[in-house]
Amino acid sequence: MKIIGNIIWLLCGGLQSAIGYFTGSLVLAITIIGIPVALQTFKIGLLCLWPFGSTVKEAKAPGGCITVPLNILWLIFGGLWAWLSHVFFGILLCITVIGIPFGKQHFKMAGLALAPFGKEVELGL
Repeated sequence: MKIIGNIIWLLCGGLQSAIGYFTGSLVLAITIIGIPVALQTFKIGLLCLWPFGSTVKEAKAPGGCITVPLNILWLIFGGLWAWLSHVFFGILLCITVIGIPFGKQHFKMAGLALAPFGKEVELGL
């Protein structure tokens, strides 16, 4: 069932969303300062490619005290907009019964988009 859900997800906007995150990741990786943020946007892009069966967990090796300031900077400079878009589409999809599984995936991505530092994505391939 998760394979069918992922294929429908990719055809109905998941691929475009992932390409957007990957493009942003490439732009951020051009600068030295943007590399840590580029890794986080790449992580969200991977989740956009294959959300059904994937899980978001706390990182096994904690990032230390730097994860909190980086999450705050992330939230101020773009994470809030990513979070709002995922929450908006999650609510919009949950209006219909057919869209509820897809809305749940947007809520999962919203949680990661709010504070990605210190979390890891485990793809359920």
